Amino acid sequence: MSRMEHAAHLGRAAPGASLPMSDADDEPSHLGQFIPLHYHHNMLLDANRMSNFKAAIDAVVFKGARVLELGGGTGVLSCFAAAHASKVYCVEFNPDMVAESRRLLAMNAQGHKVEVVHADAFEYLPPEPVDVVICEMIHVGMLREKQIDVIEAFKTRYRARFGDRLPMFLPTAALMAVQPLNQDYDFYGFNAPIIQFQRVGAEHPGATELGTPVLYGVMDFDQTCSRDIAWEGDIAISADGTVNALRFITKNILALLGNKGRTQDWLNDYLVLPLGTPVQVRAGDRLHVSFSYRAGGSLQSLARTMRARVTERTCDSGA
Repeated sequence: MSRMEHAAHLGRAAPGASLPMSDADDEPSHLGQFIPLHYHHNMLLDANRMSNFKAAIDAVVFKGARVLELGGGTGVLSCFAAAHASKVYCVEFNPDMVAESRRLLAMNAQGHKVEVVHADAFEYLPPEPVDVVICEMIHVGMLREKQIDVIEAFKTRYRARFGDRLPMFLPTAALMAVQPLNQDYDFYGFNAPIIQFQRVGAEHPGATELGTPVLYGVMDFDQTCSRDIAWEGDIAISADGTVNALRFITKNILALLGNKGRTQDWLNDYLVLPLGTPVQVRAGDRLHVSFSYRAGGSLQSLARTMRARVTERTCDSGA
């Protein structure tokens, strides 16, 4: 089971698939259950992901805690937790990953504290109450993977067996934003508006930002989260150009560091989806944007609903 995306976690996929594609939003394959082994290994090389998760786990998993990880992959996050916890249950559905995580954990000093459980995260409950639940099935915009479904199903089962007091969730929340772009889709003379991922912190020469990101959704995993996500609103345009794509940004709040007055965060790589109808804009315009989708759905299920139009046009100073 486990981690992000359909091809290579956090945008290591080739620059997306062109539209349209089949849209089996709820097929089990979209849970990421059988991501090839070498992609899981690539995640170990992702410093953005690894450093932030380790810092968050070190901050919230106290000495002697009991921890559950839903979708353990290689078992690395469970191993981080085992440095402090007395017991970690690491749930993994893919039998190949179960074998691999057991092999790798046996090589690490705290690996003996981790019990790798071959089970479906939608159904498993630990044999005892736990203090922290780690679940990293997060794709940009809550697409593709089943973070919300898994967490909501877990909360229902956990309350039924252990009462209303829930464990701490890591990540604890996610903030989602959207930004208008002019994206270069010229590939050596071949015009191809395609889905793309962009690395956080990298230069993106083909992308021109035409407005600042606007928050469109907050997922608080301590509260009930709906699968239905929709937004309609205006974005201030900051430069002249053509809006031909929307960039989706997801900032995961891994942990609240109350004693330090800050949070431990992790940004997914950006998702850029082409607009079906580009819009000419000028600085000062108001761009009205709308879209809707279901968490866990395909990238195309969001792309097909995206609409943009100018609702407030800036007048030329010489007019």
